[in-house]
Amino acid sequence: MRAGYIKSFSLAIAGTALMAGMLSRGHEPSGDLPVLSLAQAVQIAVENNRPVNMAKLDIVKSKWEVAQTKTKRFPAITTYLFASIDITNPTFTFPSDLFDNQQPQKLKLSDGITGTASVQVAQPLSQLYQIHLAVREQELSTDLATQQYRGQRQSIVASVKQAYYATLQTESALEATQSLVKQYEETDRVATNYLGQESVLKSDSLEAKAKLAQSRYQVVQLRDTLQTQKEQLNELLARDLDTPFRTEQVPPITPAEMDLKTARSTALQQRPEVKEAEIDTQRAEYDRKLSRAKYIPDVGAAIHYLDPINTAFLPQNILSAGLELKWDPFDWGGRRDEVKQKDVSIQQSHYQLQETRAQVMLDVDNNFRKLEESRSLLDVSEAGRDAANEKLREISDQFKQSSVLMRDLLQQQAAAANAEHEYEQSLLSFWNAKAAFEKALGEE
Repeated sequence: MRAGYIKSFSLAIAGTALMAGMLSRGHEPSGDLPVLSLAQAVQIAVENNRPVNMAKLDIVKSKWEVAQTKTKRFPAITTYLFASIDITNPTFTFPSDLFDNQQPQKLKLSDGITGTASVQVAQPLSQLYQIHLAVREQELSTDLATQQYRGQRQSIVASVKQAYYATLQTESALEATQSLVKQYEETDRVATNYLGQESVLKSDSLEAKAKLAQSRYQVVQLRDTLQTQKEQLNELLARDLDTPFRTEQVPPITPAEMDLKTARSTALQQRPEVKEAEIDTQRAEYDRKLSRAKYIPDVGAAIHYLDPINTAFLPQNILSAGLELKWDPFDWGGRRDEVKQKDVSIQQSHYQLQETRAQVMLDVDNNFRKLEESRSLLDVSEAGRDAANEKLREISDQFKQSSVLMRDLLQQQAAAANAEHEYEQSLLSFWNAKAAFEKALGEE
């Protein structure tokens, strides 16, 4: 009779273990939540993420600054109007012998409101070289804003991938733990029945209850963690924090894409940080050229128009054209000192470029090795999972023959579930490492 009970009990436990294994591998979707794939999450983030959109607007703003700088090539038109009331009543006195008059003549400037209206049109000539340099420097600022936008995009894509994999990791752990809870519930039910029939020890029944309670607590923890991770992912996507979704299972492991030497070369060509450092070097060189251009006098063509308002005898509509020259011949070495400062800035920018390249290569090397480590760890986890499942099958067979205690079977069930969970975690860790490696290469 006892052997029959044990056989039925072992079959029940084996059946629940098989069901748990199928559920943990299959990842059945919970409820009717809409599926959010990783590609969709990345696309939504790139389109809607607020820091990304701010970086994109920096490009637009920089382009308008270029257009503004180009307008300085055209003539500058300046108008001036001064209207006033004469408080001191100025008069002009002409001696009697000036115009063969018998007595001196006094003439008022005006009898009311007077003033001056003038218009100046100045076309820069020698300044065109400086304007060209300023335009080119501003265009480099646009290129810099573009690279910063690319860097922001790559950062947000990497953050979305990491948040997505973390959510998927927690979902996987939650589903595996829920499956384990069902397994322990069935084990506890059977153990309680058999305890009443004195077919199992009371300690076995209490151990099954303890494992069930622990698994239920883990479910509560994982649900809270999952909700927090979903809110964080929704924030990266610039969506409402409570937007429901469920993740999509990750594809299997992919083979190695490239060697370390190729990875370094690719990163140096694609990383925005390297491009930004190169642009900063070019901007420093143009900045020095602008400082040296200050030695050139400002020469331009100009047209001046002057019209005195409401005056008795001053000439009206005075129009003149000519050349303007503006230059400070003595600056006490100020221009020279400024050029020397720019020389130092160029040296600093070259050092910064070299440092950026070195940091990029270190980053690539580090992530390349971590990716290789995650591949190896996945092999280890897969082998451990297969070994744990085979051990569970063997212990289940031994339990049917009353060769081992139920406690040993429970422990092996937990070990098999843990090995399955570790394999899923290793797979997701691989994809996290791959996302970090793609970011290190400058890819999205």
